[in-house]
Amino acid sequence: MKDPVCNMEVDERSELRSIYKGKAYVFCSSACKQNFDKNPERYVKGQ
Repeated sequence: MKDPVCNMEVDERSELRSIYKGKAYVFCSSACKQNFDKNPERYVKGQ
């Protein structure tokens, strides 16, 4: 799976994850997760 913030490949079993509108997103770092959680619409457009 890809980190929606930086587009880095991330193992889908990553513990850094958020659920938004019923879909799970995984992250490469806590910084990317925090950025996503602040404004998820910025990162999910077009997905």
